[in-house]
Amino acid sequence: MTQESPPLIALGKTELRITPIGIGAWQWGDRWMWGYGRGYDANDIQKAFQISLEAGINFVDTAEVYGNGQSERMLGGFLQNLEQNLVVATKFMPFPWRLSKKAFLRALQNSLQRLQLPAVDLYQIHQPLPPVAVETWADALADAVQAGLVRAVGVSNYDEAWMRRAYTTLARRGVPLASNQVQYHLLDRRVEFSGLLKVCQELGITVIAYSPLAKGILSGKYTPENPPPGIRSRRYHRAYLEKIQPLLNLMSDIGRDHGGRSLSQVALNWCIGKGSVPIPGPKNARQATDICGALEWKLDDQELVALDTASEKVA
Repeated sequence: MTQESPPLIALGKTELRITPIGIGAWQWGDRWMWGYGRGYDANDIQKAFQISLEAGINFVDTAEVYGNGQSERMLGGFLQNLEQNLVVATKFMPFPWRLSKKAFLRALQNSLQRLQLPAVDLYQIHQPLPPVAVETWADALADAVQAGLVRAVGVSNYDEAWMRRAYTTLARRGVPLASNQVQYHLLDRRVEFSGLLKVCQELGITVIAYSPLAKGILSGKYTPENPPPGIRSRRYHRAYLEKIQPLLNLMSDIGRDHGGRSLSQVALNWCIGKGSVPIPGPKNARQATDICGALEWKLDDQELVALDTASEKVA
């Protein structure tokens, strides 16, 4: 059953309008971090994607490096014969061996081919990697806009200095910097404490929050006795999971006060309340249904403050 569509918000200072929550496609085809093929597969992802669309979500974010291109290929397949208009975002990785705008254009064209699209709505620089200057890639983004291959441009993992340099270079070309995609959640508030979040809001740059559930930790799925598998266990080990239990308990209490809402929904609503657009990555229908439920309610100001206070002890 199709639900009532959530209200749309502006993507930066562009004409694009997106839902307050998007879908992240990092998990699509990624075996190293997420274990694609072990516990979930393409059918699970397609079901999660369809449920998200039925809830009205219209924004999906991928990258050329996710699953070594597999994420873009899967999304391209899903988009075929799709009646709903989606805002599609992908990213260019400035590997050290990519030294020119020709390499940028080639990567963009390859992404468009995998996505089966003539143009992409949002194209982002994935990392501010050396040796090529931030200004060079920002200028390449403007070229892509003027060539009609890209509708809006953004950056990812940029601190304030790098972001301002990209913003200034783009402004000279008459192109707004629409977004900065950064890791942001209750357990990692560096972009907030550094002032980057405030600067983005002042400049009209949308903050897209990736890993808003801290790679599943804020869902409550993992405990000190049941840590996450694989590489995630290095960061979220038993001692850390014990340390964050008071925060998770508060999230559980808040969710209960809202009629039994999940910890994931509380975490996502916190991101929205702080002025960002979270892009969780559901891997199956159950996770997608849970995530979409976060669009149905909001935290109040007192709850946001309480969560801030509790997270400051562990973030």
